[in-house]
Amino acid sequence: MASSLTGPRLAPRSRAAKQLVVFLHGYGADGNDLIEIGRQWQPWLPDAAFVAPNAPELIPGQPMGRQWFSLTFRDPHERWRGVNHAAPGLDAFLDAELEGHGLPPSKLALVGFSQGTMMALHVALRRPHPVAAVVGFSGMLVVEEGAGVESLRPAIRARPPILLVHGDQDDLIPIEALFFSGEALAAAELPVEWHLSAGIGHGIDAGGLRHGGLFLARAFGLPFPK
Repeated sequence: MASSLTGPRLAPRSRAAKQLVVFLHGYGADGNDLIEIGRQWQPWLPDAAFVAPNAPELIPGQPMGRQWFSLTFRDPHERWRGVNHAAPGLDAFLDAELEGHGLPPSKLALVGFSQGTMMALHVALRRPHPVAAVVGFSGMLVVEEGAGVESLRPAIRARPPILLVHGDQDDLIPIEALFFSGEALAAAELPVEWHLSAGIGHGIDAGGLRHGGLFLARAFGLPFPK
């Protein structure tokens, strides 16, 4: 399945890609919203190529914003249907990027924000070969409404290390989503860590960025930055 997704990129500082980091933006944004994080992480990940694909759908009535799937906040099943609908396109993009860089799945990391975190977790756990890591900012694990977290375990095909980062003042995706996601992932025997950003709403602060970058460096087997 060929991928039609495109988005901004950053080449490795070393010019030869040994890792690939894919940013998945949130609802109403596009790839430009996250790609600059790659510049901040380049000193720690000099061999990493960064790419931030634009989500496949425009938001109706908005000329610029994009979405991985539609959200009305009126249908309790829309997130579950949404991640499943968008997953094949994202999977095809990841496969094409790995092939283009000549890298194995173990050198891929997914970094999501909000709706992008929902996509990162959903896809990473179901890929046939584990990625190196998942970092999820201000998002949540999506499970089927009414099925409960026990429905997650049979769907898991890969168990990458996961870091969840959340602001304790987030009023869009409340902090309870962090605790629910962390507990559900841990119950499914996934290696999950979390970081709480004090005083932060629906966004990413410097501390969260540092934790995310260092988590990826460790997941890629790189030495701790000096």
